[in-house]
Amino acid sequence: MNPIQFDSAKPIDIIAVGRATIDLNPNELHRPLSEVATFSMYLGGSPANIVVGMSRLGKKTGFIGKISNDQFGQFITKSFQKEGVDVSNLTPAGNGENLGLTFTEILSPTESSILMYRRGIADLQLSVDDVSEEYIKKAKILLVSGTALSASPSREACFLAMNYAKKHGAVIIFDIDYRNYTWQSKAEIAVYYSLAGKLSDIVIGSREEFDLMEMLPPDNDVKSYQLADKYLEYGNKIAIIKFGKKGSVAYCGDTLAYKVESFPVKLLKSFGGGDAYASAFIYGLLENWAVPKALEFASASASMVVASHSCSTAMPAAKDIAAFIAARTEQVVTQIGWKDDIE
Repeated sequence: MNPIQFDSAKPIDIIAVGRATIDLNPNELHRPLSEVATFSMYLGGSPANIVVGMSRLGKKTGFIGKISNDQFGQFITKSFQKEGVDVSNLTPAGNGENLGLTFTEILSPTESSILMYRRGIADLQLSVDDVSEEYIKKAKILLVSGTALSASPSREACFLAMNYAKKHGAVIIFDIDYRNYTWQSKAEIAVYYSLAGKLSDIVIGSREEFDLMEMLPPDNDVKSYQLADKYLEYGNKIAIIKFGKKGSVAYCGDTLAYKVESFPVKLLKSFGGGDAYASAFIYGLLENWAVPKALEFASASASMVVASHSCSTAMPAAKDIAAFIAARTEQVVTQIGWKDDIE
């Protein structure tokens, strides 16, 4: 059963708010970043990747964000337009702020890292004046990235957007998306993450991100179902907790839990799968699929993207995900006990 209901009268399926940046992925693989000579440039940033993924799956998408007022900002705008993402609420920063740049290092199919340039950054200059109630009123879903909560005025803009979404019946998805830059302390992280988690209808994050949201120390003895319980009690219908190589679990408000694993593929890199997972899972919910089917679709999309060089431009179409699943016999989704320990 699908525990989420959407307002079919709304013309936009999903609007994301947060960062749109540039990914620079190395063309020379399996070597340190210091030894790479050439890169390919792609649209990046988790919320940007997710709306591109949704657009490629045939959904109507939009983006609220700030970009640099230069050629890199133009690259973001044109990339979104090429993918069919509405850019009417994507605006240039006014004080010379830079676009975020992410250089990725692919040491091996399982060893990747990122080097981010985030000083004087445009996306964190999004303000309450940039958030249109009329625009959000048109959306079935508002997706908020946790990175956008790391500094003012962006965090206030995000909470205003969430308030508008609540007012007009849009489903709120909080993608925790932790990045350590900009945050001042673990207490600050916990305050703003937990506030967003209390406003959302679906919360998605790794076990480490849920621990940050609750300001728990490493190696604590709190069980994951207890964390899920807490956010379901706040009003979330689904809490997805990721466990890296062990897969992820979707805890649903009907006390059902589903574990999903990865489809085996030949990895090219170890990043980008989470954004593909999110876009395909949300697509499944919009199609009114039961949670297990949506999770299978999400796992397939993630596996396809980690086998590709880019993130945004590798997001697959629905027919390609369906063909990928049909060609395989693995069962990647299983219903588990609410208190089953997979950690």
